[in-house]
Amino acid sequence: MLEAVATSLPSAFREAPIACGLVLGSGWGEALSPQAVHARVPYAALEGFGASTVAGHHGELLLATLGGRRVAVFSGRRHYYEGCTAEQVVYPVELARCLGAKVVLLTNAAGGLNPDFAPGTLMAVTDHLNLTGINPLRGPYRPEWGVRFPDMTRVYDPALTETLVRLGDGVRRGVYAFSAGPSYETPAEVRALRALGGDAVGMSTVPEAVVAHAAGLRVAALSCVTNPAAGLSAEQLCHEEVLAATEAAKPRMAALVTAFVEALP
Repeated sequence: MLEAVATSLPSAFREAPIACGLVLGSGWGEALSPQAVHARVPYAALEGFGASTVAGHHGELLLATLGGRRVAVFSGRRHYYEGCTAEQVVYPVELARCLGAKVVLLTNAAGGLNPDFAPGTLMAVTDHLNLTGINPLRGPYRPEWGVRFPDMTRVYDPALTETLVRLGDGVRRGVYAFSAGPSYETPAEVRALRALGGDAVGMSTVPEAVVAHAAGLRVAALSCVTNPAAGLSAEQLCHEEVLAATEAAKPRMAALVTAFVEALP
């Protein structure tokens, strides 16, 4: 279906190769500084996707020039907790593949599990924990998503991860834990995830990474750690705190995304 969606987009999407698909999570849309925007398509106009329902997610697809390269920018995402299907959650990376992108950069806002990661820390994801039981590859076999039983040893491309660390200001490496949401994790869950090796926890990214990797795309992912997770701080968690923290980190987020795209081969 998404091949047909790709061909229905404005012709500018097909005039030249797309270097990268960018999926911008909570607060990241505000951090984008494109040199030019060539086309905009609201998510509501994309068949089978639907408008974003979460604050901090603009809900539009942009064709833009960033770092001198043409990129498909998904400003906002759909989440499992919104009641979305697996197909809607992974829609951006599948559409990016249909548009010819070979690389995807996934971004998110996350709670800190690692006590060394202060709010505002940018973390390049090296691996993930998915204890939710949600796998977007479930269901009828789709050959365009690679083999039926894909290897997950290196979901996050090591060379791309090192590029993020090299180019960013104080970027840390870490493991991202996926939570289904929309409730935040309990203190007991936070302790368990930390004991399992998690450095940050959030409600996105992993389903998209699984499908993109299985389909042969090179995957990189960036988290902005916005707050200590439950039990690590005396403060109650709220989405407004998440957006405030990404706002404060916006200059570094924008600079890193631009430098990453510019450095792509």
